[in-house]
Amino acid sequence: MKTIYILLTRSGTLLSKLVYAATGSSYTHASMAFDAELSCLYSSTRKNGYTMFPAGPSKEYLNKGVFRLRDDAPCALYALEVSDEAYFRALHRAEEFMRLSEEYSFNILGLILCGLHIRWQRRRHYFCSQFVSEVLEQSGALALPKDSTLMHPNDYPLLPQLKCLYKGRLADLPQRKAMELGETPSMVSIYTGLLVELLQRRAQRFFE
Repeated sequence: MKTIYILLTRSGTLLSKLVYAATGSSYTHASMAFDAELSCLYSSTRKNGYTMFPAGPSKEYLNKGVFRLRDDAPCALYALEVSDEAYFRALHRAEEFMRLSEEYSFNILGLILCGLHIRWQRRRHYFCSQFVSEVLEQSGALALPKDSTLMHPNDYPLLPQLKCLYKGRLADLPQRKAMELGETPSMVSIYTGLLVELLQRRAQRFFE
């Protein structure tokens, strides 16, 4: 048997605040990891770790991006015991999303409709809990109580298959405390990097 980890957070970003205001949910974001150290998290989120867009299937790190900036964010860590086969299928599926990340986008409309309990499946578009849910379901790691497009982060604590390992401030999460926290980049450097990346993509398309 192996373990898949699910991390729930409420980061306090603009989108997180909007979801919280609309739903009152304790947690507004879901990520998944395949090692006990949480060295790499998988979700559908900010692709550069800081700004709301571009967004889609991306890797997250507890000592970088929004997680680096939000020490007081409430979080909860859950463990899901799965078979070896389901574990590796889930890992392969998550890595496949990352490899093809540029072909996917964030499902903002689906997120809004999820809050209204309306199913909306859009090809190659995922919001965070939809991403985690689909990886788990397609791999056979977990049978969902409802469609992946209707899964909220707050649905996970209700699942009997999951065991709560931690609940509290993000800064006090043992895995994060064990990590080195580098310097936080300035917003100027973040947006400069985004601009350079955008210009590089346009130049590449121009010369194709």
